[in-house]
Amino acid sequence: MRSELIVEKNSKSSVAEAIRIIRTNLLFSSADKKVKTILVTSSVSGEGKSFISANLATAFAQNDYKVLLIDCDLRKGRLHRLFNITNDKGLSNLLLGDVEKEYKEYVKKTYIHNLHLLTSGIVPPNPSELLDSNKNQKLLEILKGHYDYIICDGTPVGGLTDSIVMSKNVDKVVVVCAVNYTKLDQLENTKKSLQNVGADVAGVIVNKVPEVHSSYYGNYYVEN
Repeated sequence: MRSELIVEKNSKSSVAEAIRIIRTNLLFSSADKKVKTILVTSSVSGEGKSFISANLATAFAQNDYKVLLIDCDLRKGRLHRLFNITNDKGLSNLLLGDVEKEYKEYVKKTYIHNLHLLTSGIVPPNPSELLDSNKNQKLLEILKGHYDYIICDGTPVGGLTDSIVMSKNVDKVVVVCAVNYTKLDQLENTKKSLQNVGADVAGVIVNKVPEVHSSYYGNYYVEN
């Protein structure tokens, strides 16, 4: 699955350049406070949010930042496969223990310099409750003291509350949609659901742009 890490494998491609532009836009997306925690979500599955999360985290790491990528999709997380890392214990397991004393046992190095990964862990019976817990808030505060940037790969918003509750704990949220796949009403509903809980939606990443147009803009980022 390493081939999905375009920023690392093909750094001169139009897609890699688009990811770096997204990184820059996020860095300067707030004049009032430093953006340190970013949630990547989508409307439905299949729009490419994990692809964006992994490549965005890689782009930050390549810019000499210490980065943590967290797989917050406790239902179908797949970031461990992208980085070929075991998922025997991860975020769900950690949230059942002592987050302050045990978090170092769960964070794993990736083969990319400066990039660490906290996998999703076992599938729990109550994902949204774990993400909405005081332990999860405490964990993020602890981790912010050790990393320059934290990228959280969430679940799709449609039909699930996981990313809605998670959005309240991060500085910015970006929504991934896909050309000829995401319906406009789905995207509008996602935006409204996030804004209803006070999430700071930084913008939308348009994914899966046809190759014929990639030389012009690849994936691009839209500010609200």
